[in-house]
Amino acid sequence: MPTERVRVRKHFRLDARKIKRAQRILGAKTETETVERALDLVLSEYQRNRLTLEANLRFVRSGIEIKDIYGNLED
Repeated sequence: MPTERVRVRKHFRLDARKIKRAQRILGAKTETETVERALDLVLSEYQRNRLTLEANLRFVRSGIEIKDIYGNLED
């Protein structure tokens, strides 16, 4: 069952050129859709970064040893 979105009205003073540019980049039809998509991108990027950091920390803590199988190759 999908969760219901809570919508609120907010008033911001934003750079119109940035909004229009983002609207073109995101392929959004309205300014509201542009802001929604931009927020979704920020949230998903944060989630990816958090998961990547957690995976890196698990890898480092695992104590695995990495060896250079190619040795000291000279260019």
